[in-house]
Amino acid sequence: MNLLSELKRRNVFRAAALYAVAAWLIMQVGEVTFEPLYFPDWAMTALVVLAIVGFPIAMTIAWFFDFTLRGLKKDTGPPPESVGVVAGSQLRPKSLGPSIAVLSFDDMSPEKDQEYLCDGIAEEILNRLAQIQNLHVASRTSSFRFKKQPADVSDIGRQLNVASVLAGSVRISGDHLRITTQLINAEDGYHLWSHSYDRKLEHIFEIQDDIATQVAEALEVTLQIGRNEECLTSDVRAYDFYLQGMFYFHRWGLRNVRFSIDMFSKAVAIDPEFARAWAALADSYAMIVLYWNTSDEFLSGADTASIRALELLPGLAESHVSRGLYHFANGENREAIAEFETALTLDPELFDAHYFYARVRFQRGELNQAAELFEEAQRINPDDFQAPTFLRQIYRSQGREDDAKAAARLAVTRAKRQLELYPDDTRALNLGCAALIESGHKKQAMQWAERSLTIDGDNPDTLYNLACSYALLGEPNRAMDCLERADLEGMSIAAWAENDSDLNSLHSNPRFQALMHKLRDQ
Repeated sequence: MNLLSELKRRNVFRAAALYAVAAWLIMQVGEVTFEPLYFPDWAMTALVVLAIVGFPIAMTIAWFFDFTLRGLKKDTGPPPESVGVVAGSQLRPKSLGPSIAVLSFDDMSPEKDQEYLCDGIAEEILNRLAQIQNLHVASRTSSFRFKKQPADVSDIGRQLNVASVLAGSVRISGDHLRITTQLINAEDGYHLWSHSYDRKLEHIFEIQDDIATQVAEALEVTLQIGRNEECLTSDVRAYDFYLQGMFYFHRWGLRNVRFSIDMFSKAVAIDPEFARAWAALADSYAMIVLYWNTSDEFLSGADTASIRALELLPGLAESHVSRGLYHFANGENREAIAEFETALTLDPELFDAHYFYARVRFQRGELNQAAELFEEAQRINPDDFQAPTFLRQIYRSQGREDDAKAAARLAVTRAKRQLELYPDDTRALNLGCAALIESGHKKQAMQWAERSLTIDGDNPDTLYNLACSYALLGEPNRAMDCLERADLEGMSIAAWAENDSDLNSLHSNPRFQALMHKLRDQ
């Protein structure tokens, strides 16, 4: 990159022009006002000198910072060197080929109550585009973190290393749906394609199909895989409840997951053949058992819903993951392993199958197998903060200290990204605490711990993970207080705690031994 283009990229020329105009205006004011105000003769000369001296200072600031409405923002550097221009006036990272980020669509409805639908439509389009083998698609977490934030398209493209950005808006009035979309070149901000759809709400599926197809054509790639009719639904009402359920399922927390159960239940009540909704319902029940409440009510719900998902669509990998989660929650590890392996046979790139299969192996103390699965999960979802957190533990147990610290740093980066999207995500805070400690940021770790306790201090998942952080900090009493409270809140922690390296310092603690003995006898 030559000096001229770099000066242009950093907006130095614009800053110089603005400075010159401002200086000229100030001098004009000085000529008119200095004499009536009895300023000394040298005042005008001093003003000119200050303007001349200030020019290189202003240009230096312009080189290193951007002037924004929010103040000075440090220049983040040029786009990656791997980015170049190819046919079609599109900027494409050479290392990635065609690439895109699908942003969360804006809610333009009068009541501003359609955020779940905006997210759902964008995510459905994202998932379809992600099926194109030669198209790099930024993950949901990466793209959605710009939601409700003023952001320049070129800045988004630079941060996510994509050549194009799909943005849109949704407006619903009664049974009428209006969707406006724009595919934008991230380098120059020009529209590559745009379209508005004014149709009945019942046509939402066709609109999503059309948007994905049109985007693929604009990017000169081929969308060969269409919507899976078998695992979706043709009923708009069922789909609406499904999207509401997914919206809250992504937000973490017992209250949110309970609400997602209500939504998925309404979806399958309307369309009993909706396989994907049955699988999501099973996942929600299993999550509650794994993280918050082990009562038979939720375990039975996971059992029933996962069986139904498999009956409807045994070839759907997500159905087998749901069944595997039920077995995992029920302590049936062998059966869980079989289901996760089947899921990976059907879809080798399914994150949930790798991640939860890894958790089963971890809980069994099979660290080598767990590490391989967590590494694959980490590769598949470059924004997940959980896999690198557990890899940190495994690497440390294996004596791989450098790898453990690298995994911790990655976990912190990804947890911060998750918190940008969901500030009250206690799991990101909890797992991030231990990673911060591993990275040497103990003060910040404690800030995250206090923040998590303030948000949901009675959550057993919060209590357990904070116990791990306190154990790493050498505070056994605080760690045991949290573990005992987690047990009282109904969390089944025995099998996991025995193989959790973060709790190694507690193994000789009489309170820990007594708690483990109690749990084994239950």
